[in-house]
Amino acid sequence: MAVLGVDGWRNRWVGARLEGRSVQLLVLEDVTAVLAVPDVELVAIDMPIGLSDDGVRACDVVAAKTLAKLGAAGSVFQTPVRAVLATDDYATARDISRAHTDPPRAPSAQAFQLVRAIRQLDDALGDPPDERIVEVHPELAFRALSGEVRDRKGSARGTVQRLRALRSVMDVEEALVEAPTGVPVIDALDACAAAWSAARLARGEGESVGDDVRDARGRPMRISW
Repeated sequence: MAVLGVDGWRNRWVGARLEGRSVQLLVLEDVTAVLAVPDVELVAIDMPIGLSDDGVRACDVVAAKTLAKLGAAGSVFQTPVRAVLATDDYATARDISRAHTDPPRAPSAQAFQLVRAIRQLDDALGDPPDERIVEVHPELAFRALSGEVRDRKGSARGTVQRLRALRSVMDVEEALVEAPTGVPVIDALDACAAAWSAARLARGEGESVGDDVRDARGRPMRISW
């Protein structure tokens, strides 16, 4: 059975469908399209799923500390609180966040850029949520794959390090050759790392950070790889 790794890209999604060593890159227009990819056992998505009502998620804190020790400081954004999903205005979002957190905090501009995608995913998961969908972080996956992944993604050295890491578990170059037009290599590699995470989670071999508390809609506040 295949699995799917997913990374956000320009209000769309890049998918990596992995079966054995064979991986196919896809452009998916929305979460409905993500969930409609046929014959996949598990979907691993690089996007927050469980959302706190009043503070920082434990999984974000632990993931940030873990990656800081592995040369990837700053690669984890603090996830906005659930109430922020009600607005697409950054100033309003900052006010809402401060009103719901103690001590008051506001989402960074980078984190706020994820709000529309988080909302789309939150709506699509349903009640109770679709348990096939898990939250992952590619940088945790890459560093679990290889201790040689040290440089930032997008750099020449970092790109080669990530390619070498993925080559050990899938036919990544073949997938890149056949990638849909316009898909950036950064997002393609992140989707592939998410797919590797999905495969090991499906086998019961995955790892996770977070306290496994569920949010108000029953989604786990957990990051896996």
